[in-house]
Amino acid sequence: MTFERRALRADDVAIEILFCGVCHSDIHQARNEWGIAVYPLMPGHEIVGRVTATGANATRYKVGDLVGVGCMVDSCRECSACKSDLEQYCLEGPTMTYATPDRVDGSNTMGGYSNSIVVAEHFVVRVPEKLDPAAAAPILCAGITTYSPLKHYGVKAGDKVGILGMGGLGHMGIKFAKAMGAEVTLFTRSAAKAQEARRQGADHVIVSTDAEQMKAAAGHFDFLLDTIPVQHDLNPYLETLRFDGVHILVGLIEPIEPPVHAAHLVMSRRVLAGSLIGGIAETQEVLDFCAENGITCDIEMLDIRNINEAYERMLAGDVKYRFVIDMATLQA
Repeated sequence: MTFERRALRADDVAIEILFCGVCHSDIHQARNEWGIAVYPLMPGHEIVGRVTATGANATRYKVGDLVGVGCMVDSCRECSACKSDLEQYCLEGPTMTYATPDRVDGSNTMGGYSNSIVVAEHFVVRVPEKLDPAAAAPILCAGITTYSPLKHYGVKAGDKVGILGMGGLGHMGIKFAKAMGAEVTLFTRSAAKAQEARRQGADHVIVSTDAEQMKAAAGHFDFLLDTIPVQHDLNPYLETLRFDGVHILVGLIEPIEPPVHAAHLVMSRRVLAGSLIGGIAETQEVLDFCAENGITCDIEMLDIRNINEAYERMLAGDVKYRFVIDMATLQA
């Protein structure tokens, strides 16, 4: 598909895209599985590239800077959420990187499976040069999605954190929680993942289908980061939280089935919450945190001509742990 980016506005930055991560939501949108896709559609919201031009009023970046663009490219910038650096919760709704009307001209935003993008400077972040730019791309979605709730709920040294699932989100959650000093446990349905979980930094592994292991974990955890993207029974996991423990959903955006028994919350003052990516300032923060702590996403490089095969492999769980498109292959 061929299309043209908008002309540079005064506060815009033009970027040559070098790499773009492939998120599971790209599949949902490309196949209209959520029923909200707008065609023509160009996915991609884990974008890393270099600045090629800046608008007259854009002063934060210069040509040649290594930068990133995540899930959002605009918001109202005036509501209480935006003024709190929480643009993802914009009360008017953020403008997403693709398949959303542009706030100025109403055109459909187009994502990062392309060789360039033009974005308002406010929604561009600086990628530290010490990070591998390809492996940094998924930090703009998978990274911030797992970092933000860990930070918001104050995970600290000595806390006991459980990570549910070890895909693109889960393996980043393990790395972040470990870097914050927590004792980290992976919950998985497969005992075969134990060695890999420990390689990622997990201290312990619980097989969630083992009733005895789950029973032994009752009342143990301060925090559960739930990255599982499909419906699953939350009740057994809630029982592993101590009083005042928090179970936060970052992978599921469907109705919770089976229902949560309120007693699991009420009787121990537990919290069931959710979290959506992170604001722009926090996205910059997580990139800097990754640079300071030597954290990147485990990736497999992808020729864009193989994107359909990559989608099928993702659906089969056959990637460790994120595909990243080398945009040089777009010209090949």
